[in-house]
Amino acid sequence: MTSLSTLPSTREQARRALLLIGAPASSRLVVDVHGALFDGDLTVTALAALLREEERGHQAGDATAYRICPALRPDLTAARGLLTLSVWPVEGRVAVPRADLLAAIVRIAEFIAMREAAGVAATALLRRLADEVPGGPEAYAVQHPAALADAARSALATDPVAPLPAETVRRWEELDERQRLFGVPRLPHQRGRA
Repeated sequence: MTSLSTLPSTREQARRALLLIGAPASSRLVVDVHGALFDGDLTVTALAALLREEERGHQAGDATAYRICPALRPDLTAARGLLTLSVWPVEGRVAVPRADLLAAIVRIAEFIAMREAAGVAATALLRRLADEVPGGPEAYAVQHPAALADAARSALATDPVAPLPAETVRRWEELDERQRLFGVPRLPHQRGRA
């Protein structure tokens, strides 16, 4: 007996959530957003397996439209636990955790505000995210997601993100395809001899 599923693949579910989030995000946030706002069975374990599969299955010159990739640190090494889409520019792939989370909260809250009514899962997601925003619990107390989006936007404006240094962008342009997707290898820490 075979089992057919009409659910999108793990890869497509992750892509859908990341497109809504719009910034490097933790696996947990990707799963929570997808579970609250879309149909599917996305799990953190499935995302971890997908990320390993994406890296192992990568072939140079592969015509895949997109890949789920790790976010990058400013030194262009992989930022463990944070996900992005391969089609995002380097500015969107380099993680700035606090700013990325606030930007994601703005997008998620605005998405939920556009819906007729927020479901139980979406409401629970907003309450969890409100704790991450200065003034967020108060903004959400008025029971309007747009107020949470405004509070997150204000918090983001008070601490603007500096543009990527030109040196990082130059290094990015010199990387091969695999390094752009999955980050440059970290060098092991070496101790000097006395």
